[in-house]
Amino acid sequence: MAIPLKVGILYGGRSSEHDVSLRSAASVFKRLDRSRFIAHPIYIDRQGCWHWSEVPESFAQSNESLLPTAENAPEVVLLPRPHRGSNGSSKAVFVFQNTERLGQKVELDVVIPMVHGTNCEDGKLQGLLDSSEIAYTGSGVLGSAIGMDKEISKRLAEKAGLPVVPYRVARVWDSAEKNASLLADVEKSFGFPVFIKAAREGSSVGVFKVKTREDFLPRLKECFGYDTKVLIEKGIPAREIEFAVIENLDRSKMPEVSVPAEIIPNHEFYTYEAKYLDENGATLKVPAEITEPQKQAMQKLAQEIFVALEIEGYARVDLFLDRETNEHYFNEINALPGFTSISMFPTLMQASGLRYTDLITRLIELALRRNQKS
Repeated sequence: MAIPLKVGILYGGRSSEHDVSLRSAASVFKRLDRSRFIAHPIYIDRQGCWHWSEVPESFAQSNESLLPTAENAPEVVLLPRPHRGSNGSSKAVFVFQNTERLGQKVELDVVIPMVHGTNCEDGKLQGLLDSSEIAYTGSGVLGSAIGMDKEISKRLAEKAGLPVVPYRVARVWDSAEKNASLLADVEKSFGFPVFIKAAREGSSVGVFKVKTREDFLPRLKECFGYDTKVLIEKGIPAREIEFAVIENLDRSKMPEVSVPAEIIPNHEFYTYEAKYLDENGATLKVPAEITEPQKQAMQKLAQEIFVALEIEGYARVDLFLDRETNEHYFNEINALPGFTSISMFPTLMQASGLRYTDLITRLIELALRRNQKS
């Protein structure tokens, strides 16, 4: 019988989505295939310190939805050099700091980053893991950075000839005169409403619907509290159609795309509150009620977006379907989507025939394959 692999689950992190991460990590911990893997949670606190989190196995059978925080747990650091296993694979080496276990080393075979937001899914963490040559799930540095930046991802999608909703970009250092010119351009080219979005936030953090020209500049200023770069998008009467995309285990084949889902928000739009705080914040339809030609066209677009943006492993691709024209557009991509039991990505994969536990195993297999290839 094969020896179970040691799997690190990274959670927490220094971002506004810290608490979302605790939910994702709890679901992964509970559903990891215990016949093949041993879970080792590693908590990253809000200051960026890493802690060896001794979560008991009994947690897997509990009703708790958040993996426990562990500020008082032993601190660990990741060595920049891996240990090579007997089969030549890299193992991450964590060293305990400032505890009775000072200097003790623990090796892990693969890491699952279940962290969201800035400093976590934007390529910074992935670069650290790459420096230790450790296998990890999801995109590498490039795909993670592109996926996190809404403006860069739209720019690359446009360059690839893929449809996006018309938008403009503003930066925090723009002059008052430039912002006034931007307002005039937006009013003439788009009209109202428009959406103002922080370019590098997730979970609808820093997103505002602006209905009048009088609210435009105040909301723009408010949005700069979240990011130094902001998108202004034309408001269209859109349905939100989402897909899960996962890399194929067969390298000669394109990524696989799930059935479509539709988000029907019960708020004015799909806000952070609708996603995480209000249990009745939105209705999810799986599969979405769209025509077969629409489904096929949008699945193809989701696949093309995944490839064009250099994504690896898995991602959730969000598209818009215009209610009036039936045209579809790329909205954004999430290269490290939420992973709770009710999150969109695992829900879509399960609806497409890949149950949650097998999905985690698939992502680990993809991570190990990429690590061996490199």
